[in-house]
Amino acid sequence: MAVRDIITVPDPRLKTVSKPVDTVDDALRELIDDMVETMYAADGIGLAAIQVGVDKRVIVMDLSEERNAPRVFINPVITPLSEDLKPYQEGCLSVPEVFDEVDRPIRCKVEYLDYEGEAHEEIAEDLYAVCIQHEMDHLEGIVFIDYLSRLKRDRAVKKVQKLVKARSAIAAE
Repeated sequence: MAVRDIITVPDPRLKTVSKPVDTVDDALRELIDDMVETMYAADGIGLAAIQVGVDKRVIVMDLSEERNAPRVFINPVITPLSEDLKPYQEGCLSVPEVFDEVDRPIRCKVEYLDYEGEAHEEIAEDLYAVCIQHEMDHLEGIVFIDYLSRLKRDRAVKKVQKLVKARSAIAAE
């Protein structure tokens, strides 16, 4: 397993629509293992493959308090089950240190394959619903700041660019 670099806005790869996974094999499981390790190293709760530069429809998440229950979603499909929207303060590993409210359906159905390629279907609510919808957006080339006003989006991108530049300067020392 390895920690991979997380790409940040405004990297154009984040606008890529990810491709479906054809086969759940050892190479894919290696990617998944790396994604889980990367998510934990970055102190995140979710990560889509495109965030590490791989345009496959794969998501990892861990919403447990102990941070020891990673979940895998391969070729996920979500269906909103409620017209009721709830604002939730979101952040993103590809938009570090930026947080803002996004309105999302409070319940959705999730269909996906797991780490072994087994099919599942379940209902997501609350934080689980928010997180899976946020990560699904990544698979469609959408970042949460795309829901914000142009001014807020531009400010977020500038903040991230400044942060990345500062981190690069520190790493170079």
